[in-house]
Amino acid sequence: MFQQFADRLRNSEFNFRLLVPLLASTMLVQMVTALIRITTSYRAVELELSIVWLGLIAATFAIVPILLAVRVGRFIDRGHDAQIAWIGAGIFTVACGGFALWSSPAGLLVSSTVLGTGHLMLMASQQMLCLRAGSPRSLESVFGNYMVAGAIGQGIGPYVVGFLGGAAAVPPTALLFAIGAVLAAVSLAVVLTMRPRHDRPAALTDGEIVPVAQLLRVPGLAAVVVTGVIVVSSSDALMVYIPLLGAERRIDVHDIGLLLTLRAAASMLARLFYARMVTAFGRWSLMTASSFAFAATYAAIALPLPLWAMYLTIAIMGFAFGIATTLSITIVVDMTTAGARGTANSLRIMSNRIGQFAMPFGAGLVAAATGLAGLFLLLAVAIAAAAGAMVWKRPAA
Repeated sequence: MFQQFADRLRNSEFNFRLLVPLLASTMLVQMVTALIRITTSYRAVELELSIVWLGLIAATFAIVPILLAVRVGRFIDRGHDAQIAWIGAGIFTVACGGFALWSSPAGLLVSSTVLGTGHLMLMASQQMLCLRAGSPRSLESVFGNYMVAGAIGQGIGPYVVGFLGGAAAVPPTALLFAIGAVLAAVSLAVVLTMRPRHDRPAALTDGEIVPVAQLLRVPGLAAVVVTGVIVVSSSDALMVYIPLLGAERRIDVHDIGLLLTLRAAASMLARLFYARMVTAFGRWSLMTASSFAFAATYAAIALPLPLWAMYLTIAIMGFAFGIATTLSITIVVDMTTAGARGTANSLRIMSNRIGQFAMPFGAGLVAAATGLAGLFLLLAVAIAAAAGAMVWKRPAA
């Protein structure tokens, strides 16, 4: 019986020895990232830092990744996906320890920079490990499960903050940072169980190194990348500034945590049905529609909505986000050759980090000038413009 079970596992379209730790580490990393970044915003409130300072701290998450992304992608294309995951998990754990031990303004800046570096390496490697975790026929399912695992983590992180914060204006930041550091160490242990590949990847076998400029000339690729950048950066800005929105509208920490948890749950639900929705509507049409829906929710949240309407808006936002972000990965992978997928995906992540560097800092300046409502309206316009560019640049079938 056990032999038959082992044979079925070997003949499956999924590599469960890689897929299981991949999904577990993804959930843990996204959980810790959400917990740490939300707690950082509350820690800034404790330190009485200005909104511009908060934007600067949030922006440092993306500084070093902007410089490293393409090199990380090239290294992955040479067959070192698991090794990059190991290094990234180690850096990520060190950063979380930094938040726990050094939570002054300078410490938040430094730890956020280190956290972003480890997070980049983990994201780039995990998304390429998805290709080894399944067959070409199961690509949509693997990426769907990967994004579901991430959504679960993104939901648990805010829930922990809300649960420990309760009705208080500010949660216990020291305790939350300590919890983040412990969970980061657990994620490192899980990542170290993922084994490196033994075959030579196509980029090495064929001697093919695709220049970045050539990748950007692939019809429609730049439009997908830009839309993904704006969607991810806008979501990042929401996570940073919704605690301030809650303080402004007198929404307690518990409800803010539940709102972010609901957003993650809606993203997870979208990703559970992702493969079927792609089959029914097609990748390009689905990403365009979900991006427009995402823009509409940002316009809505700028209004002085009652709490029940906030919950409804955030749920729609999470569903649209779950579809759009998953498609931004699979479309890029599908549009590039096997030997350039790591580079193309890292280029996409690098572009996301540029947005995550510019958006929070720029958003802080906008919010200081126009208030949070003006900030969310501006984000809505940017998302809608990117979705319109996808309609314009859609490649011929």
